[in-house]
Amino acid sequence: MQVAARTLGVEIEVLRASTERDVDEAFARLAQKRVGALVINPDSLFTGRIEQLVALTVRYAMSTIYNREFAVAGGLIGYGVNLADAYRLAGVYAGRVLAGAKPAELPVQQSTRVELVINLKMAKTLGITFPTSLLVRADEVIE
Repeated sequence: MQVAARTLGVEIEVLRASTERDVDEAFARLAQKRVGALVINPDSLFTGRIEQLVALTVRYAMSTIYNREFAVAGGLIGYGVNLADAYRLAGVYAGRVLAGAKPAELPVQQSTRVELVINLKMAKTLGITFPTSLLVRADEVIE
């Protein structure tokens, strides 16, 4: 992201959070700086706090991109690996190990199915309009 941002002449600020309080403080700091958008990298801390992330997005009127579950819960955009597909792959992998395969001999696997979910309710709240060309490419549009 940093390389792409520099190419576009855009500044990216990276904030780290490891507690619920850190998440609250990060949003407040970004809002104070009038940051235009927020991309949240996948992390179990955030996955377990979807409702908090949506509430902070609303409170600070911040365009935010995270995962599918975020958009379904009321966030603006979900983009990333399909978690159900990733969990399915993990189950298949575990099944192979339980059947006697040696983990060191199994190939590394990762989900390749990426999905885009757009929540038009949140877009309306934030005063954002998406081009039709993007909406037709989305895997799911929440109205």
